[in-house]
Amino acid sequence: MTPVRPNALSWLVLSVVVIMLDQVTKLWVLSSLPEHTAVPVIEGVWNWYRTYNTGAAFSFLSDAGGWQKYFFVVLALAISALLGYWLSRTSRRDWKNALPYSLVIGGALGNVIDRLLHGHVVDFIQWYWRDHYWPAFNIADSAIVAGAIGIALFGLFGKDARTGR
Repeated sequence: MTPVRPNALSWLVLSVVVIMLDQVTKLWVLSSLPEHTAVPVIEGVWNWYRTYNTGAAFSFLSDAGGWQKYFFVVLALAISALLGYWLSRTSRRDWKNALPYSLVIGGALGNVIDRLLHGHVVDFIQWYWRDHYWPAFNIADSAIVAGAIGIALFGLFGKDARTGR
């Protein structure tokens, strides 16, 4: 009989922390920042800038007429469910998979909450250099990107070529 190893579902605590940080910062943004007005944090590099995104990354499908809200909610829920399933099949000690999966789940669900509550995602972090502006983003977006980078890097470089582990 094979011993049962604890799975990585406990890493979902990180997902909950991401959701909470994301939602608390968005509450602050909605109650404190003016819409579409740059509030400098570090002059020449970083602003708070309250804006909204009805699409996905880089405003993809933002002007699609409204159906995209439901598409992105279903897509985020499906991806979160898949990653949750993978967490259930992952060893708790396997942080190279558990950490990025949990970050993506937390970020995806943070943005789902926005879409369901507001009909769009609240963005407020704006990086720029001179006249070049990166599209505004939020904590959930940051977690998704960090998780996706982790999945890609650990997927490419995480296994020892000699042993396959």
